[in-house]
Amino acid sequence: MKKAKWMMGLAGLAASVLMLVTVFTGCNDDEPPALTLVSLTANGVDLNGATSATGIPVTSDILATFNVAVDQASTSAITLVRQFDSQNVPVTVTVSGNQVTIAPNSDFGTGSLFILNFGAGLKSTEGKTLTAAIERNFTSEGTFAVPGAFAHFTFEDNANDIIGGRTPKANGTVGITYVAGRKAEAGKAASFNGTTSIIEYANGSQFMNNGSWALSIWVRPNSSLAKGQFVLGLGAFNGFQMEIFSSYNAFKLAAAYAHTNPAGAGKFSEDMWADGEGNLGWQGWTFSKDFRPAGMSAVIKDQWAHYVFVYNAPTRVGTVYLNGERIKEQDFDNWPNDANPRFATGLSWRGAAPDVLDELALGFVHSRGGTLWDNEPWGNYDAPGANHFHGLMDDLIVYHKALTQAEVTAMYNSGKP
Repeated sequence: MKKAKWMMGLAGLAASVLMLVTVFTGCNDDEPPALTLVSLTANGVDLNGATSATGIPVTSDILATFNVAVDQASTSAITLVRQFDSQNVPVTVTVSGNQVTIAPNSDFGTGSLFILNFGAGLKSTEGKTLTAAIERNFTSEGTFAVPGAFAHFTFEDNANDIIGGRTPKANGTVGITYVAGRKAEAGKAASFNGTTSIIEYANGSQFMNNGSWALSIWVRPNSSLAKGQFVLGLGAFNGFQMEIFSSYNAFKLAAAYAHTNPAGAGKFSEDMWADGEGNLGWQGWTFSKDFRPAGMSAVIKDQWAHYVFVYNAPTRVGTVYLNGERIKEQDFDNWPNDANPRFATGLSWRGAAPDVLDELALGFVHSRGGTLWDNEPWGNYDAPGANHFHGLMDDLIVYHKALTQAEVTAMYNSGKP
């Protein structure tokens, strides 16, 4: 009997062990899975591949798909860093089940490398975290441009603004073709024929800013028509205009400015003029590079060159850069004490119809509407010898902020042929 009882005891013990194993196994089956990244895309481009993705449109959102639903409260573990200046890019993160949308609060800017990190603190709704942090990187389309532009025209088979979605006026594009640009990464450029080519945009004064401002543009003029060239214009000096002189030894950007001078009337215009001769005899000029004896023409005539004009409102200093180098600087605080420039606040439209229309023109000093300079052979759009732009234009960018020397140089180094 003792033997039988002992055997029954063994059987009971085995049953208990089996029950424990069964319970333990059942718990494993119910354990939530670890959070796992399934796919990662931006505007349909795979960011989760073996190599770093390139050519990402500047206005893209990033879509991350996980194996299970994600906890919205944990998405602070997601960061996006711009490699150029190691700055965190502000983003808005939204969750819908297992899909996470990462939307930058501003455009990427072109030609920039970004590092996207999903920190180990990211959780599923069931509390499971990533087994390890995930890092991916990608590069936005085009050559490098300082982020935060107001408008950017890349001329990739159209004249649209890739930042703000602005497009030319209806019937506002004449005689434009799109050709290979200065290098493959820069894509295409707009070609102007020097006689009729023009692109017009309504509400041109929105491109100005009563504060700091900058304009960056790549231009390759064609000198075969032997004349000065109006690269672009917003009612000429009633807004702003860029002009390359017929000698190709000087160029300028003329602009209208607002001011707070209690003794001054109206707005005023002033040129950011680079004369190429090191001249400091003009009012307010504090620096001017001398390009002689070869002359500036050796740098810009029939060649791609990068032009940048910057107005820094707090300091009232205007700076001109050519191919990444500062070549001209002027200071409105060096004007007489009672002069309007001493009180300048920023660029501001001062035109009025019917003389000039509030329209930005690429390829000429003003749009085809208006009567300004109708009697001038160089300033009348329909005149045979008018100073239309003849050549190639690319990456026209307008900023409502000042750019630094380092930023301008970085743009040039990335974009140069």
